[in-house]
Amino acid sequence: MFSGIVEEMATVVSMKRNGENVDITLECRFADELKIDQSVSHNGVCLTVVDIKDGRYTVTAMKETLRCSNLGQLEEGSRVNVERSMMMNGRLDGHIVQGHVDRTARCIDIEDADGSSYFTFKYDYDKAMAERGYFTVDKGSVTVNGVSLTVCNPTESTFKVAIIPYTMEHTNFCDIKCGTVVNIEFDILGKYIARLSSLK
Repeated sequence: MFSGIVEEMATVVSMKRNGENVDITLECRFADELKIDQSVSHNGVCLTVVDIKDGRYTVTAMKETLRCSNLGQLEEGSRVNVERSMMMNGRLDGHIVQGHVDRTARCIDIEDADGSSYFTFKYDYDKAMAERGYFTVDKGSVTVNGVSLTVCNPTESTFKVAIIPYTMEHTNFCDIKCGTVVNIEFDILGKYIARLSSLK
């Protein structure tokens, strides 16, 4: 379980294919504090630590994860938003994030907001998924590349988020351009409400 508050950007050191899986080795400040089997969010994808050595750690992404997320597009030098799992004795500064990416979306517009920036993302609309809670609502929460954000101006297939300078500097939003593919996770509360409604 995560909060969507990114701790830092890790740098991809290597990507090695192992059958249909890919072993991703990353470098970040807290690597030596990790433990084998620990969960870490990578651009919003929960992956398990399988190796730690010399300030670097390795996680394995399986075929389905690569298909449903943007992790398959990473390469050496890519910057990845990382967050360790949430401690239950602290404040929940973002929102409840599972680390289970629902789909990818593409950035279609970036607007200057006199200091901050508005990013608009578009995904393929699927009525059946929307009926199961896979959608955004105005002032609701959404996770983009593991970052907990507030939605504004949602449509059936798009939503906009406002990015303040701090978030731009400390997450890989600084690397997002029009056309960039991001991972999104819709709010789990909306999925539960949609499921409960369908049972009536």
